[in-house]
Amino acid sequence: MTSTTASATAAPARSSSELIRAEARVLAHNYHPLPVVVAHAEGAWVRDVEGRRYLDMLAGYSALNFGHRHPALIAAAQRQLEQVTLTSRAFHNDRLAGFAEGLAELTGLEMTLPMNTGAEAVESAIKVARKWAYEVKGVAPDRATIVVAGGNFHGRTTTIVSFSDDPVARTGFGPFTPGFRTVPYDDLAALEAAIDDTTAAVLLEPIQGEAGVVIPSDGYLTAVRALTRRTGTLFIADEIQSGLGRTGTTLAVDHEAVVPDMVLLGKALGGGIVPVSAVLSSREILGVLRPGEHGSTFGGNPLAAAVGSAVVDLLLTGEFQRRARELGAVLSSGLTALVGRGVTGFRSRGLWAGVDVDPAVGTGREISERLMQEGILVKDTHGSTIRLAPPLTITGEEIETALGTLEKVLG
Repeated sequence: MTSTTASATAAPARSSSELIRAEARVLAHNYHPLPVVVAHAEGAWVRDVEGRRYLDMLAGYSALNFGHRHPALIAAAQRQLEQVTLTSRAFHNDRLAGFAEGLAELTGLEMTLPMNTGAEAVESAIKVARKWAYEVKGVAPDRATIVVAGGNFHGRTTTIVSFSDDPVARTGFGPFTPGFRTVPYDDLAALEAAIDDTTAAVLLEPIQGEAGVVIPSDGYLTAVRALTRRTGTLFIADEIQSGLGRTGTTLAVDHEAVVPDMVLLGKALGGGIVPVSAVLSSREILGVLRPGEHGSTFGGNPLAAAVGSAVVDLLLTGEFQRRARELGAVLSSGLTALVGRGVTGFRSRGLWAGVDVDPAVGTGREISERLMQEGILVKDTHGSTIRLAPPLTITGEEIETALGTLEKVLG
């Protein structure tokens, strides 16, 4: 798996080690990547500058749900590149309405606020929720609060890290934005106690990704939906990592047939080609925004809308949700066999898993590095956990290869 491919006939202009050293000189050190330099990718596989092949079991934290360079998505981008790529929202463009109509059909939510990154979608939802609280719920000016969960990851902007409890993301970046209350994840009683007349919204990940693919108890999301309805509070579901087929349904909340007031999408919505995100909600809620109160130069641009529409078309077939369910069973079965053999436990839903490694075997980083040496790419989180989120285009045989390699490096 790690041998040089025949197609890589020309020597690279610079080696992996040279490029890594160059990055260290000229890039801010806000990431700690594995020492692999990707130069080409297709489907579930990538190749480095020396021609070594690796099975991508991370898929850009779900940004590559449809694999690298999916033909339908590349074709949509290429067609749009020949037409128009950006107008800004100062003008209409011929792709945006169809994109929003497709999202409405896919999710059942009637209105879209298009943005670019996931963090922008979260920030936008916070603004909308506060505006709604003042204009509709009647909260006193500048008093609105939003309840969030411990262990959350919603991005790294200043406001978002204000309600993070991750010291790496938070320490050194204050003063912090007020207006947030944190409760333990999957604790309905604590959530209910935190809601009062000032509460604009509850913001949750239906499954917590960065925390290690933490799945709440059955019925928790249903109970949150009932609680927020009863208290006149918005329920915002951050589906930026969990959505768009990853867990075996279009959205992770679909496992409990829950319809939030707002759904946040990103990552896979851009097909791994361009950054695309969106806040989806009702006309009543998104209707609180008026011209000039919020915007984005690139949000809803024609290229993003064309790629996003092609992503929606892929999901409307149901093929990728089905693949995530069926192949997720293969992944779960294989991980079950490794429990007690270097794995202390795991959590999975669809093609998404957080795998807890026995510290006696190695840290999550060390296991990730060993897997890289064997041609498998994953990423660690929180010390002893590795995350698996392969493209939904992966095959059962490729999953078995990854699991066999994991067993080898754990041994």
